Amino acid sequence: MSINDASPYSARMQRVLNYIDDHLEDDLNGDVLANVAAFSKFHFQRQFSALFGITIHRYIQLMRFKRAAFRLAFRKDRSVFEIALDSGYEGPEAFTRSFRKHQNQSPSAFRKDPQWNPWHVAYAPVNQIRNNYMSPNFTTEDVKIIEFPATSVAVKSHHGDPALVGDTIRQFIEWRREAGLPPKKSATFNIFHSDPDETPPDEYQLDICAATSRPIDSNSKGVVSGEIPAGRCAKVRMTGSSDNLRPAISYLYREWLPASGHELRDFPIFVQRVTFFPDVPDQEAVTDIFLPLL
Repeated sequence: MSINDASPYSARMQRVLNYIDDHLEDDLNGDVLANVAAFSKFHFQRQFSALFGITIHRYIQLMRFKRAAFRLAFRKDRSVFEIALDSGYEGPEAFTRSFRKHQNQSPSAFRKDPQWNPWHVAYAPVNQIRNNYMSPNFTTEDVKIIEFPATSVAVKSHHGDPALVGDTIRQFIEWRREAGLPPKKSATFNIFHSDPDETPPDEYQLDICAATSRPIDSNSKGVVSGEIPAGRCAKVRMTGSSDNLRPAISYLYREWLPASGHELRDFPIFVQRVTFFPDVPDQEAVTDIFLPLL
């Protein structure tokens, strides 16, 4: 079920989730959030817990930890002190104690060598809420047929457990930094060679790409030259967390494609990360999904 179309009641809770995404640095107390939802402050926290199965305090805490973890792992320009303040802590000591309690690593240790499996376990309650209640709905009007141009890319392939793709992303980010190809200058793509829900972990493959026509010199990160070929594609834009692209991908395969009369081209489904978390709030991330067609 999507919270978007469940009921006016649920839509008011949707406003709360969106507000939290946009105001993680602010004082998100019960009175403020009850006002956002237009519910009585005397009942709001119980209403939230009853609907989502988690307290509002815990939800906010986990969303702040998610952003903190992404900044620690992928944004080395942010200091631990800055990340602690943005997470609602007065200083790094309290942040370190709380982060270690939930992650079993200090922030500095996580930045150096993230242990992703414990992180996925800790974040699972929020992931379940967002998958169950914030999944967007799509219609045929959301799908556009476009001619995708041949695009030369630098490619870093991830082979193995999808839960560990963060390590591959870190290597690719470091290569991009060294090569002077930040996302603002070079479009970011992912090519999905396999479905993480249908593929044994050791057989999973995902390509992380950055658009560039430069020759790729031999490097220690395993980045090589590649190309996303030209051709027709069905394109759908997904706005919101890119943690779960399944609603959009499933709509294309399950509903749009059988009714469209189109046939698939022999190239994997791929996406362009137009904007992404933690650079923008989770709900404002934009991902374009491309289904290659004959």
